[in-house]
Amino acid sequence: MRPTYAVINLSNLKKNFINIRKKIGQAKVMAVVKANAYGHGVKEVVNSLNSLGKNRPEYFAVAICDEAVELRKLNVKQPILVFEPFEKNEADSVFRYKIIPTVFEDFHLKELLNAKRRLIGKVHLDERIKVHVKVDTGMNRLGIRYDKAFDFIEKLSKNNKFLIDGVYTHFATSDETDKTFANLQLKRFNELLNDLKKKNINYGLAHSANSGAIIDMPDSYFDMVRPGISLYGYYPSEDTSESFPLYPVMSLISRVASIKEIFPIETVSYGRLFTASQKTKIISVPIGYADGFVRNLTNKAQAIINGKIYNLVGRVTMDRIMFEINNHEVKIGDKVILLGKEKDLEINAWDWSKILNTIPYEITCNISKRVPRIYKN
Repeated sequence: MRPTYAVINLSNLKKNFINIRKKIGQAKVMAVVKANAYGHGVKEVVNSLNSLGKNRPEYFAVAICDEAVELRKLNVKQPILVFEPFEKNEADSVFRYKIIPTVFEDFHLKELLNAKRRLIGKVHLDERIKVHVKVDTGMNRLGIRYDKAFDFIEKLSKNNKFLIDGVYTHFATSDETDKTFANLQLKRFNELLNDLKKKNINYGLAHSANSGAIIDMPDSYFDMVRPGISLYGYYPSEDTSESFPLYPVMSLISRVASIKEIFPIETVSYGRLFTASQKTKIISVPIGYADGFVRNLTNKAQAIINGKIYNLVGRVTMDRIMFEINNHEVKIGDKVILLGKEKDLEINAWDWSKILNTIPYEITCNISKRVPRIYKN
């Protein structure tokens, strides 16, 4: 195995999930495991969450149809919602794998009916097609506009070929300090739900709370919540409160591969972006941008080695990075912590995010498949 690997702490994953459960009270949980569980490994993540017995998620959610099929092949029994609109050639999978599609246009309904007709006699088909309706309350990305949603849902509820299992929306700013727009979205969604209730229209489970809303908007919980990044141990932004503890699930580890002594005015790596000011030692570490240690961390990242912090020097390359260790005692094979903790020292995805002007979601998702995952309970 490579000396570079990611440690996935499944105990922390389960602690995060239980803390979310405690926070939300009686609402159900739809665990979001898209993008290979945000880079953590979807098989191990869903198996770990499902080991929680009566506390396991009631639903899972993914972005695309292929991810839902993968979950079914992993023997996931819970309902699986696909957020993205399905492509025409994916409609058959909705029935073959009992996937819940998101709908918000008549086109979606037509293609589902066409697919069902094609499959009569080939697979077991439920009497009604189970769907979730996405409502756009201001994100302006996907979904039917909130001011047109009532008519769409009312018409759909009268179509005995479909069963509305849920209706949902997505917040644009739930992780920001100023909740004005998030509260406007919540108001629009609440008004829609109230209008549906007045007409006795059964819309199934209402859900809107992503990680930011779970943390700071308890009025948004409704029947179910959708934790994503919070499952994996990160608050979605630095503006949210820390109303319950979260524990990072992924650590990124490598080893010292070589040690080289260099002299004043000598340089390191492509482009000669680091120049030694004194006689010093440079170590190389076998990880690079092909592994998700991105090039813009050049001359900015740090690592923990033997209880000390060291600075990355020189340009990040595809397969290798370098650190200056001065004249400290470091040996080939010593552990290099790129993300993780050692005693009172810690480097986490927020540290990279501040350098890269991004968020922890992107950091964990970018750790590539060629980095082996080691699972720790």
